[in-house]
Amino acid sequence: MPAIIAGLIGVLIWIYLLGARGGFWRVRAMLPPSGAAGAEACTVAVVVPARNEADVIAQSVTSLLTQSYAGSVRVFLVDDSSTDDTARIAREAAARAGRAENLTVIEGRPLPAGWSGKLWAVQQGIERARELAPRFLLLTDADIVHSAGNVEGLVSLAESGRYDLTSFMVRLHCGTPAEKFLVPAFVFFFFMLYPPAWVGNRRRGTAGAAGGCILIRPESLERAGGIAAIRQEIIDDCALARAVKSNGGSVWLGPTESACSVRPYATYSEVGKMISRTAFNQLGHSAPLLLFSLAGLTVTYLLPPLLLFALHPLAIALGATAWLLMTAAFLPMVRFYGLNPLRALTLPLIAIFYMGATFHSAVRYWKGSGGVWKGRVQDP
Repeated sequence: MPAIIAGLIGVLIWIYLLGARGGFWRVRAMLPPSGAAGAEACTVAVVVPARNEADVIAQSVTSLLTQSYAGSVRVFLVDDSSTDDTARIAREAAARAGRAENLTVIEGRPLPAGWSGKLWAVQQGIERARELAPRFLLLTDADIVHSAGNVEGLVSLAESGRYDLTSFMVRLHCGTPAEKFLVPAFVFFFFMLYPPAWVGNRRRGTAGAAGGCILIRPESLERAGGIAAIRQEIIDDCALARAVKSNGGSVWLGPTESACSVRPYATYSEVGKMISRTAFNQLGHSAPLLLFSLAGLTVTYLLPPLLLFALHPLAIALGATAWLLMTAAFLPMVRFYGLNPLRALTLPLIAIFYMGATFHSAVRYWKGSGGVWKGRVQDP
């Protein structure tokens, strides 16, 4: 009887997730419209915080400076105390692209107390960018490569939908065995937490954004309190979206094929660190919520396949049904990343890894080294 109840719970959970969670799993349906009419040309100021990004910065800067957008695109790169040749490589890339005059490299000032390193760099970039009086600010990471039409697509979407903040979840690097196993699930879980249909619904309070590519109106940012309002947030993209939406703004979030991350995660350990950096912060540093989440993940992802070994035929059938529904939900994301559809069956194994990374995130926080990024503890 307990096995049957567990199986029934699993089936009901996945029926809810598939049918009543904003269609978060329908990746292709969430893509921005293609071929939209171009918006009126305007100035877009791009802010790129960069700390020791010598291996990726040339690709990112080149892609931003060679946009097909009819308006003006000016890039403000904030060199956040890099110890490599990030600034020099960025300048050389701009010169090779014939756009040296459109790149401004800002030497970052010392990090003040109460700020995360990335947000302090973004703040300095915005301060300089405002001198242009741009219609939009594009906040993007140093590892993001943008297709030639990405800025135009962002602006067109923001203007046509009258959005204050428009954010693309870029395609993450997915070439190594660890990435192929874990990266699609990272995006899958993110959209489960922040269903794009709910984020874009002005009547719902759900707000989310993906920090690699955020287009925002300067006046909307100011209304939300500016970057200073979220200066200590480690999950800064979603915090910014919440601030915009809670102050009357509208937000759009969705996947895109027009921008991608070129930052590789070669090993399972590297992917695990990426997950652990923010997982416990997402839970509000709450030990009870951590235990509740681990229990929920166990029931949702692990029990269905385990029920295949139950003694009761109905329990087995329910477990198989829940696993089938789980696989159906994950399959569109697996296909979006161009992987073998059979990988969708591995979500229970992937969930075990994410559970371990979440617990590890809590341990790192309790040890005083939470949210480590580029040598800085950002969630002490």
